[in-house]
Amino acid sequence: MGKLDGKVAIITGGSGGIGLVTAKLFLAEGAKVTIVGSRQATVDAAMAQVAEYGDSVIGIPADTATVEGVQSYVKATLDRFGTIDILFNNAGIEGKVAPIVDAEVEDFDRVMAINVRGTWLGLKYVLPVLYAKKSGSVINMSSIGGLTAGPMPVSPYVTSKFAITGMTRIAAVESAPYQVRVNSVHPSPVETRMMRSLESGSGASHEQVATGIPLGRYADPKDVAALVLFLASDDSTFVTGSNYRVDGGMLS
Repeated sequence: MGKLDGKVAIITGGSGGIGLVTAKLFLAEGAKVTIVGSRQATVDAAMAQVAEYGDSVIGIPADTATVEGVQSYVKATLDRFGTIDILFNNAGIEGKVAPIVDAEVEDFDRVMAINVRGTWLGLKYVLPVLYAKKSGSVINMSSIGGLTAGPMPVSPYVTSKFAITGMTRIAAVESAPYQVRVNSVHPSPVETRMMRSLESGSGASHEQVATGIPLGRYADPKDVAALVLFLASDDSTFVTGSNYRVDGGMLS
């Protein structure tokens, strides 16, 4: 018996990095999964990696910052699987590394649209399905950058992640009467493309960043996926409104 047997999950930002690793774990634990990615090519590549799960997984290209995009992945999931039990609101971008005075307004708007608006829209269109069932779990992807401001000048990203931290708390309060849980996860640097981009933009080396983590290494995507699985499963039925660090002791 898997921890997610009989459950249906949507994973935005599911075609790579933490999202794809989580999709594989969810499928291995018995869930049916909708992988949402920003482009058809990346969705196709992700689907090739989970082909062994056959009809238990579908891939949907969608712009998660738009009403139409979010409605499309919700409808596709309901059409194929008939219900939704879990939403992993994982889609997000890092934006450009630059001090506020040098940052581009367009970059701020883009980061906020994908990271904040996209997360909020996921809640808006998935929560009614969960409310009707009087059960379900939403996990929002934040960051340690949603709990503290570090030295790297990425103000749009930090702003967006703090917003998700607050959004999680109010959504948890609103959803509790329906027995729906809403939590957020807050990773330190993870071995993904996003951190390669931030390292490049800031001039900080992988080794330099890792020395600031007490456990001495970046998180593996599997470290984050394991926490998301706990929050998605019935092991966390009395956990809501919580902000979970998975940071190797970085904020201790």
